[in-house]
Amino acid sequence: MRARTIFLIVCIVLVAAFAALNVDEFTRSSVLSLGFTTIQVPLGMVMLLLLVIATVVFLASTLYMQSANLIETRKYARELNAQRELADKAEASRFTELRNYLEAQSTATLQREAANATVLAERLAQTQAALVQRLEQSDNATAAYMGQLEDRLDRNIGLANPR
Repeated sequence: MRARTIFLIVCIVLVAAFAALNVDEFTRSSVLSLGFTTIQVPLGMVMLLLLVIATVVFLASTLYMQSANLIETRKYARELNAQRELADKAEASRFTELRNYLEAQSTATLQREAANATVLAERLAQTQAALVQRLEQSDNATAAYMGQLEDRLDRNIGLANPR
């Protein structure tokens, strides 16, 4: 229990004990003026009745405020849960969009890499063919130079050794 509730219960018990101990004084009649008339009633009982009415009104208003507060708190909790669910769905949607975007980027990157690999392979094949052609030309040129040198040697040897 809260401290206020305990304090209220203790006060009610103390007033009830006080009234029980002084019941003779509370029930003694007195003349009371209501402004336009006078009546003869026990003053202690009137004061006790006013205290009970004030306590009941206080408890009723407290109960009403607490129940209204509880209802409002539950309403806010439901709204908060609804907003949290919306946020979770939006976040999940963003994650899905991000995953789709990353997958698209990954696919595009793989396609670019495959295209680059194809272009590289073609260029490598062209370079290899050009190199083979150049080597064949170099071999032919070397063979032609060698043939010319052999012819010169044969001519020079033929001139030096006339038979």
